[in-house]
Amino acid sequence: MKWLAGKLRVNSFALRVAFAEFLGTCILIVFGDGSVAQSKLSMTANGEFLSINWCWCMAVVIGAFVSLNVSGGHINPAVSLAMSCVGRLKWSLLPVYFLAQYIGAFTGAALVYLVYYEALRNFETAEGIDRKSNVSATGGIFATYPQDYLTAAEGFADQVVGTMMLVMSLMALTDKKNADVPKFLIPLFAGLTVFAIGAAYGYNCGYAINPARDLGPRIFTSLAGWGVSPFSYREYNWFWVPIVGPHVGAILGAWLYLLLIEFHWKEEEETTESKYQVQNENQSANGVDNEGLVY
Repeated sequence: MKWLAGKLRVNSFALRVAFAEFLGTCILIVFGDGSVAQSKLSMTANGEFLSINWCWCMAVVIGAFVSLNVSGGHINPAVSLAMSCVGRLKWSLLPVYFLAQYIGAFTGAALVYLVYYEALRNFETAEGIDRKSNVSATGGIFATYPQDYLTAAEGFADQVVGTMMLVMSLMALTDKKNADVPKFLIPLFAGLTVFAIGAAYGYNCGYAINPARDLGPRIFTSLAGWGVSPFSYREYNWFWVPIVGPHVGAILGAWLYLLLIEFHWKEEEETTESKYQVQNENQSANGVDNEGLVY
């Protein structure tokens, strides 16, 4: 096994980051969209809103654990953009994160579609659903669609607020001068944060709060039989909401935390930060590359 690992080992940090973010984001969608598929196709007999929220929670936990020590476990382009904006991720690495996350989300949607292909076809036939004319009926398994009453403006506000809450929470979780949360617990609390957002704000439009989580599967459904409908829905006045809204919300969340909390720590409160720096130095000495990480 060591011989094989030596032959296959990738030394490029950017490529290792790409692998980690691809796999973490793919796992996120496999579990998250899979829970929606099971609930929808069983007509809630095998899952309801609460189970979907818990599954997205654990999807974040597992996806972040898989990629945490390589890429920081972002698995969300909005998080990566926010970290670049506050100086915690090199701008040169941002395209790597973006590309890996979007491809990972696309691949995750494809795997869910593969597993539930026959169930999906059976459901659409039994319910008389035409994918292209009623895209949200089954396309909503993969990407997010709004309630009938929701306007694009209100949906945008929904996504901004939800992602702002997510990133403020992540900033607090990774602030060593605050609660000093152990690194191995950060994915768990990140997942619980997503659960809370879903439980509080999932009704309007499915709490995407992650552009890759929505756009990757939306592109997949467009190619898998739903045609242009995933994008033309509401005369092209929806698909952009779960893409643009989370990016705006993430930047606001990161800067609000810095302006209201992190910038105000006193010098004598730097003991935990110093301890963390020593820990990072020890990790680097053991071969763990921390360049470009958030945590």
